[in-house]
Amino acid sequence: MTQDPGLASWLQLTLTPGLGAAALRGLLKQFGLPQEILARKRADLAALAPAAALAALDSEAVRAAVAHALEWSRQPGHHVVTLADESYPRALLEIPDPPALLYAVGRIELLQRPSFAVVGSRNATAQGESNAESFAQALSNAGLVIVSGLAVGIDAAAHRGGLAGAASTVAVLGAGVDIIYPRRNAELARAVAERGLLLSEFALGSNPSAHNFPRRNRLISGLARGCLVVEAALASGSLITARAAADQGREVFAIPGSIHSPLSKGCHALIKSGAKLVESAEDVLSELAGFRPSGYASTTAAAPDGKAHDAVLLAHMGHDPVDVDSLCQRAGMSAEQVSSELLRLELAGQVAALPGGLYQRLEKGQRR
Repeated sequence: MTQDPGLASWLQLTLTPGLGAAALRGLLKQFGLPQEILARKRADLAALAPAAALAALDSEAVRAAVAHALEWSRQPGHHVVTLADESYPRALLEIPDPPALLYAVGRIELLQRPSFAVVGSRNATAQGESNAESFAQALSNAGLVIVSGLAVGIDAAAHRGGLAGAASTVAVLGAGVDIIYPRRNAELARAVAERGLLLSEFALGSNPSAHNFPRRNRLISGLARGCLVVEAALASGSLITARAAADQGREVFAIPGSIHSPLSKGCHALIKSGAKLVESAEDVLSELAGFRPSGYASTTAAAPDGKAHDAVLLAHMGHDPVDVDSLCQRAGMSAEQVSSELLRLELAGQVAALPGGLYQRLEKGQRR
């Protein structure tokens, strides 16, 4: 990457402790580019920046952090993108608080392509993960870069689907781009860095913390033309992303689920408040004109498995979670028979065991 000659100035401002995003935007608006800000007397900046930040601006710690970031950016595939760069994502310029600087690893050109966010619960069901992956792959094949947050569950499934499709994926992190969290997604993160893009506004070495994730979420929605919530409890962070998307003027979509599932409550609340109910990727594309490739096939959220074993139980399960006793009553079978059949269907990938002794029918080809 050809470095902006003023990159060190951008880094100096963004890496100064206590100089928040709002103060930095004020300085940029008042004085222009970072080089011009830094050329000013510190007294000239005092009305817009905290005294402690101005005292730290020229400190040895800040100089060391700038040198480290510059060295990091010289490595292959590493990028530091500022508001002044042509590679800065235009979509983020539309939100009220675009970050002044972004750190990225991978295919930087993905920031200029149309994107779509797919988010949801960390404690996802197998069905939810399958839906997220299949929707993401279909939308990726339709030309939309899939954006999510690299969390376990729905986010990870969305990234897998994006990588399997044509347009790839962007993972927005709640830590420094050199800190992979959660660690269990390290292999997925490597795949994203190689074939997609890892992205963060947080300084190198920044550890994940609770207040980072709402900031990350508004970037996920800000990068995208729309946001799909696959599974979410009422207190889910995914609803923060959905609210940010609505506030940013993005389309919000949600997949409905069982009325008995806690992971459907958030999606149902979004639908009640105006999110578009979707059952297939076709439903999303019909709202986002211009992304239908030749030969595109609709991807349905709850498509039945036409080649499944013709087990009697499948006809009685439906698609909601169900317990063994209920299945015994519905199918007129003993508990031993039901348990044996459920085990066979689970091994065949047609049924998933859920917490609380419940079982759920899965769609074609799904595996836990």
